Amino acid sequence: MVSARARTGLALALPPLAWFGFEQGLSALLHARCDLAGWGLGWGGASLATCALAAWLARPLARRGGDLLAILWLARLALVLAGIFALAIAFQTLAILLVPACLG
Repeated sequence: MVSARARTGLALALPPLAWFGFEQGLSALLHARCDLAGWGLGWGGASLATCALAAWLARPLARRGGDLLAILWLARLALVLAGIFALAIAFQTLAILLVPACLG
């Protein structure tokens, strides 16, 4: 069983790491082989799933908070971060469909 502190810490760390990995991975892919830009859709889906995992980890703690009030507020912050980073990833994944990758 994972402690409430570890769940909260993981839920706080996963969304920014998912977004950073999405950004850097997609950038490296597009610079190396722009014809493989369609893989970014799968990459975006995996990053969105990571944000959903973070929200799933934080949700029970955002209601009851565990043994500390700080865990309650950090879990609520993790839910907000998961939503914000999921929105950023979703818009950038949508941009893959709208903007041609290989211009020029």
